[in-house]
Amino acid sequence: MDILSPSNGIVNEIIRFFDGQPVYFLGDEKVFPFTVVATAIWKHFGWNAIVYLAAITNVDETLYEAAYLDGAGRFKQVWHVTIPGIMPIVVLMTVLSIGTILKAGFEQVYNLYSPQVYSTGDIIDTFVYRMGLVDVQFGPAAAVGLFQSAVSFVLMLLGYFLADKVAGYRVF
Repeated sequence: MDILSPSNGIVNEIIRFFDGQPVYFLGDEKVFPFTVVATAIWKHFGWNAIVYLAAITNVDETLYEAAYLDGAGRFKQVWHVTIPGIMPIVVLMTVLSIGTILKAGFEQVYNLYSPQVYSTGDIIDTFVYRMGLVDVQFGPAAAVGLFQSAVSFVLMLLGYFLADKVAGYRVF
């Protein structure tokens, strides 16, 4: 609220500084999906940066020296040494992300949304929560949750299959 509030949030203060109109990020159904995506990127950026920086530090330094001696500039070193060196981590992170594609972050959306933005901000998890615990419809809520888990399982299998066929990456 301190960051996105329409009256005194930091983002809206910056918008006002440049003579713009304040935006109701958490109450406008047209803006809310973009707000959720932006906050999700912000939320995951730190962890992903740590993972990818750790992967980059694991790339053998002599490969960069050999590429430099062969006349490769900075861009060619990144393209031909760094990216192939971190490809197993990229594939692993992609496969792990595929499994959670339907789990759009219950806690994030639940804490940000309101009845004003249910039409554009509701995700499967918040729908199941409202249906099961608020409306006390346990059967349909369980069915939707089970279907979501089944689809996630199929997507994970597909991700592992593609990782094996495309990148030669195997987990098991």
